[in-house]
Amino acid sequence: MSQAGLPAALDRFPKVWCVDFEFMARAGERPEPVCCVALELRCGQEIRLWGEEMASPPPFGPDDLYVAYYASAEMGCHLALGWSLPAHVLDLFTEFRTFSNGRDDQLGLKGASLLAALAFFRLSHLDPDVKSHWRERVIAGPPYDDQDRVGILDYCASDVFALQGLLPRLVDQLGGRPLWLDHALLRGRYMRAVARMEYTGVPVDKPLFERMATHWGQIKSTLIDEIRQEYPFYEGTTFKQAKFAAWLGEKGIAWPRTESGHLLLTEDTFKKQALTYPILGPVREVQNNLAKLRITDMAIGADGRNRTLLSPFRARTGRNQPAASRFIFAPSVWLRRLIKPEPGRALAYIDFTSQEIGIAAALSGDQIMMQAYQSGDPYMGFAIRAGLAQAGATKHTHKKIRDYCKFVVLGILFGMQSKSIAAGLGTSVLEAERLLRAHRKTYTVFWGWVERVGTHAMLLSYLDTCFGWRLHITEFTKPTALLNHPMQSHGAEMLRLACCFLTETGLNVCAPVHDAVLIEAAEEEIEERVRQAQVQMARASRIVLEGFEIRTDVDIIRHPDRYDDPRVGDMWDRVMGLLEQIETAPESCGQKTTNPSQVGDK
Repeated sequence: MSQAGLPAALDRFPKVWCVDFEFMARAGERPEPVCCVALELRCGQEIRLWGEEMASPPPFGPDDLYVAYYASAEMGCHLALGWSLPAHVLDLFTEFRTFSNGRDDQLGLKGASLLAALAFFRLSHLDPDVKSHWRERVIAGPPYDDQDRVGILDYCASDVFALQGLLPRLVDQLGGRPLWLDHALLRGRYMRAVARMEYTGVPVDKPLFERMATHWGQIKSTLIDEIRQEYPFYEGTTFKQAKFAAWLGEKGIAWPRTESGHLLLTEDTFKKQALTYPILGPVREVQNNLAKLRITDMAIGADGRNRTLLSPFRARTGRNQPAASRFIFAPSVWLRRLIKPEPGRALAYIDFTSQEIGIAAALSGDQIMMQAYQSGDPYMGFAIRAGLAQAGATKHTHKKIRDYCKFVVLGILFGMQSKSIAAGLGTSVLEAERLLRAHRKTYTVFWGWVERVGTHAMLLSYLDTCFGWRLHITEFTKPTALLNHPMQSHGAEMLRLACCFLTETGLNVCAPVHDAVLIEAAEEEIEERVRQAQVQMARASRIVLEGFEIRTDVDIIRHPDRYDDPRVGDMWDRVMGLLEQIETAPESCGQKTTNPSQVGDK
């Protein structure tokens, strides 16, 4: 330990500040700071700021270390107050996540909140009931009396002192990892980017959203009834698997099955199948989305922006996990058509192309797989290399073979075996095994790498990304997760680094979306902003993959157009048609609309 009892790993920083804000966060709105408490750990200086006292920020120096828990919240308050963002952020939330990731059950953890972290390390903290009382008082908003001011500031300070105790415990657990502090600061850097993206938000058509929300209960109920009547495998409100199987056969749709031979009816299965067979879109909506979709929960601010917590580092891969009910990109794809740039503005959706395949090729060092990726069509590249199609074949001349190969290539990356591939392709197990052998023969270097990754994980009981995001391997870890984890987790690293570059360059990033970003600019500037964004995203991919570059695709949306997606199908038109019927029906005039939360699902 160095001076003031701080870990020696932090000696590079002249001052170490533990900081916490209390703020109001109304749904869809930017944070409204109430107070701030900061404690400098080397000299013990404590600063408490309330209301207008926050007009001037504390004396955080450019070389100081800024310590917080879930730092994107603090960074959001900085933006709301017009404070500059600190250069060096150490977020104890992200570090507790990488300490516990994959072994929550083994460690007996319930979540990753500050209280959970303190409880795990047996550190004292404010009584949960007292904490809850003051949190609710902050959320209730002003006016605050003198007693409120004292209580809220003390409550805020209790979290700061908790950070002071937690800091050395986490450094003790993590400080021995190679380059841990540099990696931790990169995660803190991403939390700064998250704050900027949450502060910007996604522009939506608020008047249309409000119309839909007003009548959502009736729209949803009618839509479910109509769809069920259209498809012959429903009896009333009951889904009949045997009739569904017969209908699939009539339509020539292959469907994955369980080991016992039953249709696999998970949400993920419906999602993947609907991508290949758009006719399944309405069925997927009824089975997995519409019944539980409450668009009234969508967080839309007064300025027509969707803002909600992006929940970074929540997934085991390190990806964001925003609440599906509150984030415009999370629920049904057709809802994304509510996304609409404001007059004079434009949006651009920029995504990494076939990202996981490119990552698999680069991480494994398989030159043949790299060449297949760089050909522009890795699926046809595999078909040609495996002798399934002749040289010069394209997705237009050999569509069926390419679709087969796409399913195989992506399925393998998710750990699918011959039975699952056969079910998905509607072919025999023998044919699926032949395709698997062709993949192994074509990409021998990749498969050798896969075996080494599995051996490494089992011997060391963990897997790390290039920037130290760790998945701990326990008896609860599924073997199939090990195959896909390096691709997913490095994809997450790539997107995080890209978001850092984009926001620091001054680009307006509305949101990250799995392997993509949505950016915004003036209509006349959008092409140049896209060019800048693609340069930074390519740069991020080269850093993560040591020189190998992942391509990006772009879709630009100019006012008055809406965000569109080929997966929308006819659901948007169905909803708009029902909305028009409801609003123009004579009996609807002056009629009180049923609260959507009170409508039962049939």
